[in-house]
Amino acid sequence: MALIESLSLFSPVDYIAVIMLFGIWMFCSWLVENPPKWRISVGTMMADYRKAWMVELTKRQNRIFDSQIVNNLRQGTAFFASGTMLAIGGGFALLGNADQIQGVAADLTQSNAPVFVWEVKLIVMVAFATNAFLKFVWSHRLFGYCAVLMAAVPQEPGHPKALGIANKAGEINVTAARSYNRGLRSVYFGIASAAWLIGPYALIATVIFTLLVILRREFASESRKVLMMSDLTPEGMAQTTPYSAPDDAI
Repeated sequence: MALIESLSLFSPVDYIAVIMLFGIWMFCSWLVENPPKWRISVGTMMADYRKAWMVELTKRQNRIFDSQIVNNLRQGTAFFASGTMLAIGGGFALLGNADQIQGVAADLTQSNAPVFVWEVKLIVMVAFATNAFLKFVWSHRLFGYCAVLMAAVPQEPGHPKALGIANKAGEINVTAARSYNRGLRSVYFGIASAAWLIGPYALIATVIFTLLVILRREFASESRKVLMMSDLTPEGMAQTTPYSAPDDAI
């Protein structure tokens, strides 16, 4: 009964806003990773290039350049993992002082909601940060697996096992990047969830805005236009052609 009474502190608009938050978050990830054939996403195109990169690895004797790229990718995941860990710690610290948040939020929203309401809103933010942390940590580990597989690719030209191991490295690389991108989307929507402290309508607005930002970057950004271009001509002009996966990609 106490739980039901506590949940009754939230309005129907609050429930609609939270359902939109989690629903759009999951829908956005699904759409980016499973784009329609007529509108491929940046993430899907980059996955093809990651696989092609591992195939090209088998043709190089000196692979220092490749190891540096993987190291940079791991550093990026480590940075975000550290950042989300700090965010989780800060979130739990705020949970222990939710009454102070109540005072600040009351000044902004003129709301006298009990501390329980603000604690729930903080927990949602911490949940997104926790999910992002887990994704970044797993991505970091997968990039480590990729580095090991890259090192296992024989340097002997035409070695029968070289391409097979390179293909495995390419798949692991793509999986690591997918986990990394999921972590980033959790960060985006976690930041959007902070608007719930102001009110449900602010949350709905920020969720829609975050969705539009992500969709633009994946389906209508300048970087996507560049990836859709063919090789640059000597004069620096680009001739656009429909995108197709590299011939030697997996």
